[in-house]
Amino acid sequence: MSHESDLKTRIEVLENQCGLVVKPHEPLSRYCSARIGGFAEYLLEVNTAAQLEKVITVVWKNQIPYVLLGSGSNVLISDAGLSGLVVINRARGRGRIKVMETEEGMSIWAESGVNLGTVARLAAEQGLSGLEWAVGIPGTVGGAVVNNAGAFDGDMAHSLIVAEILQRTGEPASEMLLRQRWTVADFEYSYRNSRIKRHHEKIVVLGTSLKVWKSDVDIVKAKMNEFNERRKNSQPAGASMGSIFKNPFGDYAGRLIEEAGLKGKRVGGAQISPTHANFIVNNGNACAQDVWELIQIARNKVYELFGVTLELEIQVLGDFPQMEKSTVN
Repeated sequence: MSHESDLKTRIEVLENQCGLVVKPHEPLSRYCSARIGGFAEYLLEVNTAAQLEKVITVVWKNQIPYVLLGSGSNVLISDAGLSGLVVINRARGRGRIKVMETEEGMSIWAESGVNLGTVARLAAEQGLSGLEWAVGIPGTVGGAVVNNAGAFDGDMAHSLIVAEILQRTGEPASEMLLRQRWTVADFEYSYRNSRIKRHHEKIVVLGTSLKVWKSDVDIVKAKMNEFNERRKNSQPAGASMGSIFKNPFGDYAGRLIEEAGLKGKRVGGAQISPTHANFIVNNGNACAQDVWELIQIARNKVYELFGVTLELEIQVLGDFPQMEKSTVN
């Protein structure tokens, strides 16, 4: 049996067991903030954490190759697209965000497909502090948990209380699927990294509980407005993937790229932002290869001038040429 017919059969099993419609040959540029990327061989959107759990369970049991995306705000997808199944996590909505109060304190529970900025704004409306740093982050709660997203001296490592995860364990012949509640310690967080990010093929975030505390509505909103203004004045508007590189220890990727004389550099329809050199913007007709070439140029030039290897913060999906050896320590 060919790959195409075998995969199609397994996709039909997925549709039948989950009661959802899978779209063939779907343009991924519609699902990414940079508006870049080829086609998904198959694509499926889930709208609740329960749907996500069911879909991932069937995908794992039927060994369907897959990629899980949230808002697509920190990914670069190849112009050749992605084979297998792309699952878009839309498990979100005000009805799935809950403010909770216990003896241990206050928290906000949200499904993993909820926009993190939406959660932060909901907290502000109720006079709850602790998530002001997240107001301008375009990604989902689940993506933020996986990547330890952060801004303005805040991050998920300091905001997360507990998360519900689905995990596959054991060998394929005797594999078990476990639903667990992980505390922040279980995620083994470091700068823009986590245990899940290192083992994303075996663990999926379903929902999270985030730390908040009572404050004054006006004070919380004023702090959010300040952060929004700072973001607006320092980061480019329009289609981008967010920060391309992690900041090296004790320095800033944007500063190094700017010092290398690359601010405003263009390849095709992509440009290293004149506003912030750690952003690459799509000026309307960029393709993934344009962005990839700018990434190579920035890494090579920074390494050549400063001896610093810039590490990608974005996730690269699909087929791209290897990073040139000169950029690797």
